[in-house]
Amino acid sequence: MAADETKPTPQPVVARLTRAAIFLVLTINPGRESETAVRSMCGDLAGLLRAVGFRDLDGRLSCVMAFGSDMWDRLFDGPRPKDLHPFKEIHGVHHAVSTPGDVLFHIRAARMDLCFELAMHIMSRLGDAVASADQVQGFNYFDDRDLIGFVDGTENPVDQAALDAAILDEEDPIFAGGSYVIVQKYLHDLKKWNAIPVEVQEGIVGRKKFSDIELDDNVKPSYAHNALTTIVENGKELDIVRDNMPFGDVAKGEFGTYFIGYARSPARTEQMLVNMFVGRPPGNYDRLLDVSQAITGSLFFVPSATFLDSVEPDAAPSSSPAPAPAEQSDNTNSAPSNEDPEGSLGIGSLKDEV
Repeated sequence: MAADETKPTPQPVVARLTRAAIFLVLTINPGRESETAVRSMCGDLAGLLRAVGFRDLDGRLSCVMAFGSDMWDRLFDGPRPKDLHPFKEIHGVHHAVSTPGDVLFHIRAARMDLCFELAMHIMSRLGDAVASADQVQGFNYFDDRDLIGFVDGTENPVDQAALDAAILDEEDPIFAGGSYVIVQKYLHDLKKWNAIPVEVQEGIVGRKKFSDIELDDNVKPSYAHNALTTIVENGKELDIVRDNMPFGDVAKGEFGTYFIGYARSPARTEQMLVNMFVGRPPGNYDRLLDVSQAITGSLFFVPSATFLDSVEPDAAPSSSPAPAPAEQSDNTNSAPSNEDPEGSLGIGSLKDEV
């Protein structure tokens, strides 16, 4: 239909899962020059992606660029995405921390060298305008398993279901084609995890370890990861799009999962985190967190590709708008948005459950 031709083109949020990824979380240094460099990258990203990706058309190189709440008003004039706010810490049985992040680049490809090449070009273009808050190189581990040994991604939506889960439409027409993304870096205590009997591990995750079959509800514990991260609203299960990746540093003894979850509202992710860290009901928390610690946490808005292409490098905001009112920083037990009172998503060290 002709009306569809006018819709903004989303960034590749729902790109197919790949064998390699780089997650770049950056902070923008003070000054107009730094802001101009980041705005320039908005329009240059598509060209960089084509130049690197053309070297291997089967490499499926893609990149998503997203922005944090505090940075939005420094970079762009006009309205802001209605649900964009800083990541909310959660103090429950375990702690979901909030860490700095102004810009996120989520780079994916079938080969790490393609990811690495694009990341080098991005950082070269940005230069002294930015500083690195975090960088993680993720990899596919055997048959899509996490380092804790369970298959990761079984229930991820695909095709139209993925678009419905992740891409904004009529709920915020100005930013249609956009998405919200939350990232968290988890470190696993594999020695402690591997000492747990497999049958107990399966109860913690909610699936069989080797066959990946979900446990029956009559035997699945109420604290199982996939029980706490399932959201049902008005009889419908609410999904998000995840592309978690294992990572590690053998020499340092660091092993973990980088969680990344896209949704058309951050409320789904935030409520899931409350379920995990505080519990549903409170105290009935995700036992996976006993062996998996969140050491970062940031929330970003992913504008459409159409929006990025329209950004003018020198079009600085005419004034410095006041930042959006800070949401309560000690959101211990509360569901952080009105979008879905029982919203959540699969996170922690597994993206397969929602």
